Amino acid sequence: MTAPETGRGIGTGYGGLAFPSDSFRILHVSTGNVCRSPITERLTRHALADRLGDPLAGGLVVESAGTWGHEGAPMEANAETVLADFGADASGFVGRELLDDHVIRADLVLTATRDHRAQVISMGHSAGLRTFTLKEFTRLVQAIDPATLPDALECGVVERARALVRAAAALRGWLLAPSVEADEVYDPYGAPLPFFRSVGGEISEALDPVVSALTGVKK
Repeated sequence: MTAPETGRGIGTGYGGLAFPSDSFRILHVSTGNVCRSPITERLTRHALADRLGDPLAGGLVVESAGTWGHEGAPMEANAETVLADFGADASGFVGRELLDDHVIRADLVLTATRDHRAQVISMGHSAGLRTFTLKEFTRLVQAIDPATLPDALECGVVERARALVRAAAALRGWLLAPSVEADEVYDPYGAPLPFFRSVGGEISEALDPVVSALTGVKK
């Protein structure tokens, strides 16, 4: 499945580091940006680093924000523990409230729930074709033949990632969720550590095929 060669990538820097102007931004969205989206952001970075070594060198930028984001807040302690379980780095995280600029610059928005997805799309900025719940995007990319995507070694990871988003958007109306709950990652805020770990496992499982599809490199 192919689509016209279009996409956006705005490179201004991240965490004090510069990245290529031809970049692909992944934005993870939850409610407070202290539990689910920080876990998803840092697990995505961790998985990309495992496959690519340096995701920034390939032009991939991973961020997160919350629809009711706790601006400037650290992630929840249980979320940090979950990341440590996976060997992922939790350091330096600061919560953010979701802003128009975040959506405008994102090439792919992955949300925790369908409600978050609706909120992002309601912000406008032609976000509908690049906004999915995490589990929805996982289901869609698993239905895409990797051979139909640009080869990351030949064309670069950014071009492959943009093609993947277009192909997933084209499939969305044809490959529906088996149940209402299938596309949801439930909020562990205030829950004990075992529930956080359960959510972390769900997120990690959903991310693995996504990162493999984005990079063309299996775990």
